[in-house]
Amino acid sequence: MAAAHTPCESARAAALGAQRALDGSFAAVSQWERELGKLRVLVNVGELAEDEQEFPADESYPVHEFPEIVGFLHERWAGGGEPSGWVESAEEPYAADRAGGGRYNHQRVAALRRRGRGCCVVAPIVLDGRAWGELYVARRLGEPAFARPDADFATVLAAVAAAGIAQTERLAEARRLAFTDALTGLANRRAVDRRLDEALELHRRDGAVVSLVVCDLNGLKAVNDSRGHAVGDRLLERFGSVLSLCGAILPGTLAARLGGDEFCLLAVGPSAEEVVKVSGELCARAAELDLGDGVAVGVASTGDPIGPVYSARRLFRLADAAQYRAKAARSGRPVVAGAHGGPDDPVVRLADSPEPRQGPERRRFRR
Repeated sequence: MAAAHTPCESARAAALGAQRALDGSFAAVSQWERELGKLRVLVNVGELAEDEQEFPADESYPVHEFPEIVGFLHERWAGGGEPSGWVESAEEPYAADRAGGGRYNHQRVAALRRRGRGCCVVAPIVLDGRAWGELYVARRLGEPAFARPDADFATVLAAVAAAGIAQTERLAEARRLAFTDALTGLANRRAVDRRLDEALELHRRDGAVVSLVVCDLNGLKAVNDSRGHAVGDRLLERFGSVLSLCGAILPGTLAARLGGDEFCLLAVGPSAEEVVKVSGELCARAAELDLGDGVAVGVASTGDPIGPVYSARRLFRLADAAQYRAKAARSGRPVVAGAHGGPDDPVVRLADSPEPRQGPERRRFRR
């Protein structure tokens, strides 16, 4: 579990470990989604039935059908008790000495029989003192049934799994924060750099179209100076929402804030024409905001005649040059690199010129 990169990978490691430790034929880890009132299966391992998948897209069960995860935990803990596992048997569901002493659960027993399993042991997974989900391990029909010691062992395994899942969730949150702009919730420059490097590798290998839309929000300084930085932040947040909405039109597009008043869209796959169309929609929506003065947008795409693109730096320079032209002309539409004359396009020539020593371009070409 310590080597897992995502909560699902961590859950899979927990399920596999529990299956081996308890000599089961099948194991699963499920999470309690409180807001939906469901137990959602994260992972199934071992011998899967026809209706089961290792990482199911939507295998969930109403939590009222499995009240142990809610009522059992809260009722027992209220008296100072500790969470503990329990056993269900398809062969002797009403046995008086059933391990764990929980109430007979028709749904679990029916599921065991339907999937050709003889018994299961279930243990709650608890994070930060709250029920998070459950660990479930089953054996085939005809194999020895689980007993009280197995339920106790499953409880220990569930506690170990909880520690691993908590660690993975913390790491996932740390990674998310490292690649997220705190104000807008969009991706940040670090995330763009990583995704763009991957996208250009895909472009070199498979010819995938990679497009970069660079945006400079007009009027932010005036808003900050006249109405305060809180209102300026609201403008950034509102434009971030518009950018995200427009980016969603193009499947798989990354919407990001590069810093200050600079934003971008990174699209991999959609044609240059589709990207330009969405960029025009972005300009129109930004102009309708009740704050600021619209947006200057520049587009550079490997699907346009801009010459070979071997590095993220070149694509950024092209998009920056196009955006600078849009800002200088106070254009209400995107400026597209290579749209007028290919390599002889003024935007392409500007991007390919030596690093300026002074003037507004210098900030834009520093990448």
